[in-house]
Amino acid sequence: MGKCSCKSNAAADTIIEVKSCGCKSKNKKKPLLLVSNPIDAMQITKLISETIEVNVEEIEKQHQVVRVDELPNATYILRLEKKDVTFRSGQYFSLNIPGDIQARHYSIYSGENNETLDFLIKEVDDGIVSVKLHHLKPGDKVLIEGPWGHFRVKPNDVESKKFLFIASGTGISPFHSFIKSHPNLDYKLIHGVRNGSDRYEMEEYPKERYVACTSRDKSGDFYGRVTDYLKANPVEQGTLCYLCGNNQMIEDAISILQSQGIKGSDIYTEIFF
Repeated sequence: MGKCSCKSNAAADTIIEVKSCGCKSKNKKKPLLLVSNPIDAMQITKLISETIEVNVEEIEKQHQVVRVDELPNATYILRLEKKDVTFRSGQYFSLNIPGDIQARHYSIYSGENNETLDFLIKEVDDGIVSVKLHHLKPGDKVLIEGPWGHFRVKPNDVESKKFLFIASGTGISPFHSFIKSHPNLDYKLIHGVRNGSDRYEMEEYPKERYVACTSRDKSGDFYGRVTDYLKANPVEQGTLCYLCGNNQMIEDAISILQSQGIKGSDIYTEIFF
């Protein structure tokens, strides 16, 4: 352990078990160790090595909260320090509070070149993780793992294809990441929400590219569900269609798109919740 060590008197030729206490050596930036129950001496080297490796890895996955931006209807954007994390737009991460066993998956909201890792999150009724994350303060830590997923735009398509993004609620997250990562995308974004207050950061999108479909009032760009919009506005064949949101919306939208001649190979989906 370099210049850092923990010692304990042992009885009957046994060595006392070591456990991480979460502290760090000034020289090695690795966890210091506590002692507890006796174990066989032959296990000590392996135990120390594994304890250090696991705890350092967990510490490195902890990211400080930069801020939490409040949005209407119990929705918020959690912004974390990026460190050296890399990802592809459309992927997702697992988030939880260090020490908690509960974790949830969230699609990345920020662009690949943004200075922070951003996640668009809505508090779920009786939710655990979404509530805890909402109440974090700048400087608090979040444990993240990932990225995972293959819901991505292909590099060869970015400059040559037309895209239709279809989202419900916070299912807009990967599309926001697509658009921020690839400014030259030729796209239209159809966003299904209950009312106009759920148009998360609508100013981020050019007016001609964003359509809010509101199902509860007429405060959006189109009154009705995204499926109603698709029926009224047939999609041009050859358009690459990406869908993210609840399962029923995706199933209904796929049926409509295929009835309009969109090939199955041009439809990509991510069931968000």
